Amino acid sequence: MPQVDLTSGVVAYADTGGAGRPVLVLLGGLFVGGSMWRHVVAEWGGEFRCVVPQLPLGAHRTPMRSGADLSGRGIARLVGEFLERLDLRDVTLVGSDWGGAQLVVAEKVDGRVARLVLLPQEALDNYPPGLSGRSVCRAARTPGGLTLTLQQMRFRALRRSPLAFGRMSKRGVPDQVLDAWLDPALRRSEIRRDVARYLRSTVTGDYLRAAAALAIPEDQPAACAAAIRRFVRETPDARAPRP
Repeated sequence: MPQVDLTSGVVAYADTGGAGRPVLVLLGGLFVGGSMWRHVVAEWGGEFRCVVPQLPLGAHRTPMRSGADLSGRGIARLVGEFLERLDLRDVTLVGSDWGGAQLVVAEKVDGRVARLVLLPQEALDNYPPGLSGRSVCRAARTPGGLTLTLQQMRFRALRRSPLAFGRMSKRGVPDQVLDAWLDPALRRSEIRRDVARYLRSTVTGDYLRAAAALAIPEDQPAACAAAIRRFVRETPDARAPRP
């Protein structure tokens, strides 16, 4: 994978290329690798330039620099710098799980982000998100807690529990894909350190409201649909198109 050296550290990314194509920048979440977008890239890579940075949220393989700001806002600034270094313009920024796509817009990266698409993710006061989010945040604040939590993820049955990835995917994530996502944090203390810095420094209320289009699928869980409607109600210019 190509890499770019940013202020906070080296970030690897996938890029389908294609001069003149509309640009999609696809952001993932905690312990989620860029391969989450593999089907999207396979389907849209011929029509769009798809760029997938591997954020320092646990599935990255190169630790960030000592002292790097890895709070939600800090990682949002990292994404803004990434867009600038690759000179990406008129970007459709797509965020899933991690709520930082909203914060990237708040950083006002002039001429870079034209459209914002928010899939289910942290927003408003939904941080830490749900049972799994609260559990991993508590683990990060307990000496050795994050290491112990991750070691349990070696057991594939536990990965599918509500405390892990059980509610993160409608159809389940293949074991070999999850293996690749979790491997960096399982093997390297420096990667776990980066994750702990994110979890300890991001606070409720960090995720700002920003204009966005949000789809509410018919089979969306009721709690998620209610959160989307609240976001639209409280956010100027946000809209919820019909499925």
